[in-house]
Amino acid sequence: MGLAKVWVYAEALNGTVTGATLELLTKAREIGDTVEAVYVGSDADAVAGTLGEYGASKVYAIDPGDSLGEAIAGAAVAGLAQHHSPDLVVFAQSYGGRDAIARASARLGRTVITNGVGLDLDGDSVKVRVAIFGGNTLVETKFDGEKPYLAAIKAKTFEAASAGGGAAAVERVDEVDAGRAGEVKLVARHVEEREGPQLEDAAVVVSGGRGLGAAENYEPYVEKLAKLLNGASGASRAIVDAGWVPYSKQVGQTGKTVKPRVYLALGISGATQHMVGMKGSDNIIAINKDAEAPIFSIADLGIVGDVNKVVPALIAAIEAKG
Repeated sequence: MGLAKVWVYAEALNGTVTGATLELLTKAREIGDTVEAVYVGSDADAVAGTLGEYGASKVYAIDPGDSLGEAIAGAAVAGLAQHHSPDLVVFAQSYGGRDAIARASARLGRTVITNGVGLDLDGDSVKVRVAIFGGNTLVETKFDGEKPYLAAIKAKTFEAASAGGGAAAVERVDEVDAGRAGEVKLVARHVEEREGPQLEDAAVVVSGGRGLGAAENYEPYVEKLAKLLNGASGASRAIVDAGWVPYSKQVGQTGKTVKPRVYLALGISGATQHMVGMKGSDNIIAINKDAEAPIFSIADLGIVGDVNKVVPALIAAIEAKG
């Protein structure tokens, strides 16, 4: 027997519901008798079809107007929860999700479990699986105390699957008491330029690490190879921390989780923190000059060699085939 009511904090980008939201809706159907969504945005009617298709029977819609949606989302979730009493509210471990769950926690006086990589029921209790010690150990954390429970789950934890349902009913929420947060206004939004697919959704991911040798080798090796393979470029934490590439490219426990069909690790030794974010890939190809590098323990194909020699040869071979 599942929970009586599970809510999903839904997110969308340019009118398209995020993959992480669809994954959470799929899991919510498994553990909840009733699944509903909370959505902050001006296009609730546009996303209601997708939310319903993946299991939400209703979507509570809050139009932020010229306010910053992320700033009022937590107050919206908290206020609605006090009136409708969900057992569990799940958020994606995204920028918006983390902001909303923190504000909801403060208003409701509830603890949260974040960075989840699993979510299950144990009788009437809710358990969240969390990776600790750099991903070396998985622990099961069980909620205790008053509901609603609040949990944030990392993307790619579950497989999204359509329920085949119709559009979710839209219930508009006219007023949200967000306090001073409601005074924050959205002045402009800037979207990072990128070519190719989004990192989290790409079928092919090419990532680079310290073995590239220098920051200037990232573009001609990693980005060029990713473009040739119609994939996305990623990076290890080491070169993100070194300032070679922006944080948005980081794959790992404190970055993004990816599950492409093919993952190419160029000059990445395979720290546990990185492998947590990509070990679910269907096929892993590693190139590293250190034959003892940990990345080879999970690679389906390993090439022991200098990235600066192997990758240019690989690129030349691909270009030769047209």
